[in-house]
Amino acid sequence: MEQATLTRRGTDDPRLSEDELRLLAQIATGVTADVAARKLELSARTLRRRLRSICDRLNVNTPIEAVVWAARRQLI
Repeated sequence: MEQATLTRRGTDDPRLSEDELRLLAQIATGVTADVAARKLELSARTLRRRLRSICDRLNVNTPIEAVVWAARRQLI
């Protein structure tokens, strides 16, 4: 049930996990990728790879665009 509250509405919209939304929320605070990675207990490389995956699925070019996408949908 919680997953439903974390997804965009629509038939072909990509779904983001809680971890992915937490990652975007960290980026939204304005911290660097290295700081966000430490807070999420990830390596900086893993964080960047996950950000790229999120951007690809959302069809956006930058992590900031992904943050805006999630914020507009009140997911973060």
